[in-house]
Amino acid sequence: MAIMNKQFDTGLIWFRRDLRVSDNAALCLALQSCRSLHAVFVFDSELLDALPRADRRVEFIREALCELDADLRELAGHPEAGLIVRSGAAVQEVVALATLLRAQAVYAAHDYEPQALARDALARGKLANAGIALRTCKDHVIFEGRELLTQSGTPYGVFTPYKNKWLATVGAEHLRARPTPPTAGLLAPRPPALQQGVPTLAEIGFQKTNLSELKIPTGASGAQQLLEDFFERMDHYHETRDFPAMKGPSYLGVHLRFGTVSIRQLAGLAWQRQIEGSRGAAVWLGELIWRDFYFAILANHPHVSEGAYKREYDAIVWEHGPHAKALFRAWCEGRTGYPLVDAAMAQINQTGYMHNRLRMVAGSFLVKDLGIDWRWGEKYFAAHLNDFDLAANNGGWQWVSSSGCDAQPYFRLFNPVSQSERFDAEGKFIRRYLPQLAQLPGKLVHAPWKASAAQLQQAGVALGRNYPQPIVAHDAARARTLLRYAVVKK
Repeated sequence: MAIMNKQFDTGLIWFRRDLRVSDNAALCLALQSCRSLHAVFVFDSELLDALPRADRRVEFIREALCELDADLRELAGHPEAGLIVRSGAAVQEVVALATLLRAQAVYAAHDYEPQALARDALARGKLANAGIALRTCKDHVIFEGRELLTQSGTPYGVFTPYKNKWLATVGAEHLRARPTPPTAGLLAPRPPALQQGVPTLAEIGFQKTNLSELKIPTGASGAQQLLEDFFERMDHYHETRDFPAMKGPSYLGVHLRFGTVSIRQLAGLAWQRQIEGSRGAAVWLGELIWRDFYFAILANHPHVSEGAYKREYDAIVWEHGPHAKALFRAWCEGRTGYPLVDAAMAQINQTGYMHNRLRMVAGSFLVKDLGIDWRWGEKYFAAHLNDFDLAANNGGWQWVSSSGCDAQPYFRLFNPVSQSERFDAEGKFIRRYLPQLAQLPGKLVHAPWKASAAQLQQAGVALGRNYPQPIVAHDAARARTLLRYAVVKK
């Protein structure tokens, strides 16, 4: 009887950034609504053509798809089911496949980035022209768009009131897992011509990276492995999260980005632990709420993807010309002469990850010490971070540049030396990523230019040769920053 009541005979679930079977809102909705269901993922050429041929994120996705394919076949109970993987323009591929499979509806989770919204609007129209419905649902955040508003009915622009409203509103229903219905066996056999499985990296035009050497766990099982490890450390998160040499973070960012873990599972776990009195869990939950906040900012103020949230900050005149490009290259390559900044850039360049405290330090240095437009840094992080998410990346860069919502004051500059001395006191992180400085004693590792000639010689450091002199004096840079930001002073 339940099958007879379903809305559609055949459906197609379009996986995008929800690469898991467990607690997947779109999969749950599709199985509840369709008598027979196929599954597809598209390696979107419009996105992939802009990437280098070796990209950890593409390899991470490919590994996640292998696990997703196996999980779908296990869920269906027969090997002919599984994931159909296509390559090409996503909309064109989905419409063609839905038509071929005679699907009456396509299901997907909401996506919030401008390019994704344009893609989905195009897909909705083309599917409608073919007589096929597009059904989407919330999956990637707890609260989206205008679900949380101020008393005056406007979107929040300051984090703390937003967080308070989030905490006052959230309940068990918002965090409840979306179960896979017992009709999962209705996952349909793939047509013989579409049973090729997940393509290799080479087949989609990419090369292997150092992803496996970095031992980054992939797929939904990798996310659960990281979560189990973090659970043992969660209660101390507030004490360890700011120290890059310590195992403090959850390292789940890339899994949240591609949906190999459910935000409901993470927020629900943190919420419950907070209720039980865990300060570490409360702080971590705050970070997850920041994530929702930045998605809401992007949804309600889409201009942030191109310019300052506070539009008056677009009047700032940044460094430009060959000098600015040379400063930017030095920052990108970790040649600023400030060890913590350079070690942070070495970390992102070698691993695709950067500790959150260091994202603030390195970002502030680029914008306020070097006077470089924050959008240059935003673009660099977008190209190199495994966990790149437009909303969070944009929000973070606007925060350090003081142009964003609830940002640090424009006159606040992170001092890269004092930050180093405070959060990497023993220099463990610096020595890991800048081995040429490993033999410098004590605090000199934070400021090598303060070492005597004898100390430098004994440590094997030749300033200007195997490690650069500072490319800018922090105190002088602060004075220039205050002048630069004078255009926005009230």
